[in-house]
Amino acid sequence: MYQPAIDANGKLKVSHTGALPGMLSKVTLYPDLNLGIVILTNTENGGEGLFSAVTNTIADSYLGLDDHAWIDKISAWRNEDKNKGDSVTNKTWEQVASVKNEKVKNENFIGIYSDQWFGKVAVFEKNKQLWIKCFRSPKLNGPMAFYNENTFAIKWEYQAMNCDAFAMFSFDKIGKAQSIKMKGISPNIDFSFDFQDLDLKRIDK
Repeated sequence: MYQPAIDANGKLKVSHTGALPGMLSKVTLYPDLNLGIVILTNTENGGEGLFSAVTNTIADSYLGLDDHAWIDKISAWRNEDKNKGDSVTNKTWEQVASVKNEKVKNENFIGIYSDQWFGKVAVFEKNKQLWIKCFRSPKLNGPMAFYNENTFAIKWEYQAMNCDAFAMFSFDKIGKAQSIKMKGISPNIDFSFDFQDLDLKRIDK
C-alpha cells in the first residue's frame, strides 16, 4: 500500500508495502539522506507490526531521534486493535446466531452480479442456504448468514487471511435484489481486501 510522502524530522519520507499470504514487505526511502530501508518478512496476519517496528527503529537512528521503543509500542497498539476487532467480529456472529430469517426468500437474492473492476459474483443456493462465489477470486466463496433486513455476513471458506465480509443488498419495487455493497466485518480486515470499493449490479434478468 502506497503512503503519501511526508516530513520526518525535516526529511522527506516515502514508503510502500506489499503482501501475499504469509509474506509482508515494506520499502521506505529518505532521499535527503540517501537512505533506503527494505524489510522482507515471512509472517502471519498482523505482521505489519514487525516491519513497522524494525523500519522505524532503523530510521530513527539516521534521523538522530531518541529510542522510541517501537517494538513495545506497536505490540501494545496491535493487542488493543486486535481486542477491539475481535469484539466487533464476535458480536456480529452472535447476532447472526440470534436472529431468525424465516421471512427471507432465497430466490429474491439468487443471481449473477458484476462490478466493472472485480467482475462477476454469483449468489446461489446450496443446501437451502445462500452462498456467494467470486469468479475472478475463486477462493472467495462461502455461506451467507442472515444478519438483518438487507445484510448477510459471509464466512469465506478461505480463512488464511482476515477477510470475512458483509453483503448489503438493495431491492426493486417487488423485493428482488438488484445490487450488492460490501465491507469487511472486522475493523482489522487485511488491507488487501477492498470490499468497500465494489459496486455489484445484477446482470441477469
